[in-house]
Amino acid sequence: MKSKNKNNILDNIKTLIYAILIAFFIRTFILQPFTIPSGSMLPNLLVGDYLFVSKYSYGYSRYSLPFSPNIFEGRVFKKQPKRGDVVVFRLPKDPSIDYIKRIVGLPGDEIIIVNGTIHINDGVIEQAQSKNKDKYFSGYPKRSLLIEKIPQKSYNILNLEDNGIGDNTGVYVVPKDHYFFMGDNRDNSLDSRFLDQVGYVSYENLIGRAEFLFFSSDKSIPLWKFWQWHEKFRVDRIFKKII
Repeated sequence: MKSKNKNNILDNIKTLIYAILIAFFIRTFILQPFTIPSGSMLPNLLVGDYLFVSKYSYGYSRYSLPFSPNIFEGRVFKKQPKRGDVVVFRLPKDPSIDYIKRIVGLPGDEIIIVNGTIHINDGVIEQAQSKNKDKYFSGYPKRSLLIEKIPQKSYNILNLEDNGIGDNTGVYVVPKDHYFFMGDNRDNSLDSRFLDQVGYVSYENLIGRAEFLFFSSDKSIPLWKFWQWHEKFRVDRIFKKII
């Protein structure tokens, strides 16, 4: 009887170890969960959204691994990011902090922002009034909801202020192996426009591309208010693809 109990305990321990190893492999090499703590990516990502980031999208760097061990430099199995990708990366000035923003500038790009419009290499990223009927957009003035169009992609942005901070800038020249990021909430995003705070982000600092939401909760509604759970838990956002 004791031998049987001992075998059961060993089997349970083995199962637990296998589960931990599988979870470690998935988190390190395939998908990693993140949450949205601020409104810098409004209107597309809400505070309290939970999303998966694909770790394989751009290959792997030291920041792909738990605790970011300094065991190699650069990336392996490299794949190049695309303009418009929403990416989680490590903040250059403090790599212990994760940021999520959208890639606007690629290596070698010359960028200047004039009255909130992005000019890249003598071209302009086209903006138009957004016609998106998403219910989570309904609380904003219509004139503040815009759509930006780049080749093969378009996405919504929020521009609440005219001549807001960051709406008019000098010229940025994106260095080799670096990227220029901006938040979709253009007047409430600390991003590459502010060189002393974020600046250009190294290819090595990229963790992965944001893919889809797997949960969403309105943190302004306390959990104990069970009669408001239908508003707190935003089930209609689950599995929403991130554009």
